[in-house]
Amino acid sequence: MLLGYCFGRLFRPNTDIRKRNRTIALIGGMMLLIFTILRYTNAYGDPLHWSPQRNILYSFFSFINCQKYPPSLLYLCMTLGPALLVLSLYSNIRNQVTKIITVYGRVPFVYYLLHFYLIHTLSALSFLLRGHTLSEGIKGVKGLPFKFIIPGEGYNLAIVYLFWIAVVISLYPICKWFSEYRGNHKKWWLNYL
Repeated sequence: MLLGYCFGRLFRPNTDIRKRNRTIALIGGMMLLIFTILRYTNAYGDPLHWSPQRNILYSFFSFINCQKYPPSLLYLCMTLGPALLVLSLYSNIRNQVTKIITVYGRVPFVYYLLHFYLIHTLSALSFLLRGHTLSEGIKGVKGLPFKFIIPGEGYNLAIVYLFWIAVVISLYPICKWFSEYRGNHKKWWLNYL
């Protein structure tokens, strides 16, 4: 999030777009270089060391398999570096898809809060629809209260993706409304949502 505030300067209205894209690509490339050097040495940044595997694909997976928590420099470099490179290449595209995506990007915190609670509500409803009771869900599993999870139960990846797409689509109208509301009501605290 802090990087988002820093990068805001690069997206001011009178910024030279080519210079901005070069700067973003340079930063993304440097992040990938830092990641590669630090990860290759296994000397810093991740409790799980990478190691050569039975083939190049699995070795690559081992190399990029970084822990997100506790907050990790390697994880940030490995995820934000490529994202910045893609941003530098495609930030000038304007079409219906980018118009839709931009709605979410204008209200990321509101989207995050809403999706978090919506997904947890859907998870609880799914738990109950599978025949479990509310008391089972509230009890939790091994010190994880209110998780509405039974180990070994779940859905296949196709169903998970359908839920994900449904959540993203269902939050679009709220995000669009809030984006327009924030644009029409110039209050300082709205900038943080």
